[in-house]
Amino acid sequence: MPPGNNPSGGSGYTQGVFPAASTFANQCAAPRAGTSDRTGTAFTESMFLRSWVNDTYLWYREVPDTNPSGFATEDYFQMLKTTLTTSSGRGKDQFHFTYSTQEWENLQSGIELGYGAQFILLARQPPRKALVAYVEPGTPATAASVNLTRGAEILLADGVDVVNANTQAAVNTLNAAMFPDTAGRPHTFRIREQNGTIRDITMTPTATTLNPVPVTSVIDPTGVPIGYMLFTDHIQTAESGLINAVNQLRAANVQDLILDLRYNGGGLLDIASELSYMIAGGARTSGQTFERLVFNDKYPSINPITGQSLTPTPFHTTAQGFDTARGTALPTLNLNRVYVITGANTCSASESIINGLRGVGVEVYQIGSTTCGKPYGFYPQDNCGMTYFSIQFQGLNAQGFGNYPDGFTPQNSTNGSSARINGCSIADDFSLGLGDVNEGRLRAALAFRASNNLTCPTASGSSPDAQLKGRTDVPDGMLIRTPMRENRILRDGTYEPPSSATRVRMFNAPVLLD
Repeated sequence: MPPGNNPSGGSGYTQGVFPAASTFANQCAAPRAGTSDRTGTAFTESMFLRSWVNDTYLWYREVPDTNPSGFATEDYFQMLKTTLTTSSGRGKDQFHFTYSTQEWENLQSGIELGYGAQFILLARQPPRKALVAYVEPGTPATAASVNLTRGAEILLADGVDVVNANTQAAVNTLNAAMFPDTAGRPHTFRIREQNGTIRDITMTPTATTLNPVPVTSVIDPTGVPIGYMLFTDHIQTAESGLINAVNQLRAANVQDLILDLRYNGGGLLDIASELSYMIAGGARTSGQTFERLVFNDKYPSINPITGQSLTPTPFHTTAQGFDTARGTALPTLNLNRVYVITGANTCSASESIINGLRGVGVEVYQIGSTTCGKPYGFYPQDNCGMTYFSIQFQGLNAQGFGNYPDGFTPQNSTNGSSARINGCSIADDFSLGLGDVNEGRLRAALAFRASNNLTCPTASGSSPDAQLKGRTDVPDGMLIRTPMRENRILRDGTYEPPSSATRVRMFNAPVLLD
């Protein structure tokens, strides 16, 4: 049956009439064995999405009502979003996407197939520029024969010119080498170190466990201990990592904290709440809202996904059970202020930390460049083997603020974002390691603090377009990450980590080189 045909006996399309999504649920063009799937067509799959979006999408009134007949389901889904723009002119909804259900389920364990090197693209199209943003310890990237370091530029991948290659075959080779989806096959690279040294290396992709809190240190330039924490992912293993980091800083009696979120795209909202409590302590956060969710006007008091009354996410005072015993009391630093290093890759749950702390009166100072601008989130929705992500809620802090669709930006930035925070616009510095006191952004944070939060270097960081998807050139560069690492993810009920069988499955990395 052609994709656009309406199966006999099914509900057809009538403009402005939206049957319940359940009418079309699990009616699939290709039913999966061993599931609740039933025989259907692309039309029934699209009709499910049409009704589901109309029911739960935050801006459902702004979605054109198009007949799904004749459209492939994924193409039709891309039409089911607002066409309006923000005040800066970027699309109001930059975060509408799909993932295969199997791959989505595999993303949640914090294990990725790769080399342990986080690549960042400063330009996706020729002349491209691909650098190493940071590396995970104990991975192929840190082997003695490889020894990749921050700032190294990738010149060749499996013999193909990363900078200038412009044929489809060459691009396919680049993607296969830099973002592998097959374990065990070695790939060769030519790299240029920051000192100009050019050398060839070989790496074999493996299942790599992410370390979400890779650097914690105490800086004491003037006899006043200052904590530094690099936090890269709101994944389940971040719970114990953050607790250990805060305990380390607490033992050192740090008087201030520099929280480096420049490469943190988000993840589990509960992790953001836990960290925010550990920073601020109980006096400021007791009884306060960390983030309140607002759904569309059909659901002013009920969560449309869970059917439960809307209850704000509090500042969690105990571990939520991700990888630490549920109910374990969390340590606190009890700080009145925090310096946050940000960039265009600071997204979602990371922005919730900034917004949530500001909501209870913690002074937040921003060092770096404009964040990605994602005060929104969603519950992933599976149907017929695809998982759909359509914005369903906006997060507000204790003061009712959540209007930062163009990102948070340092006060002295030339960026047009209206959500400005006292701080300094500073370009990313790839010449030194993260946590090095002479690295540009950390050095600027220390100097700004020393000036009593008054004096910044000349503004140099800029992110005029905070959209992470689809950009060609980004001043901060674009990290290559999975959706699990770029979103505000909610959970309900008892958390159950993925099974060991799930944890070792691999998933396809996104193809992002052009």
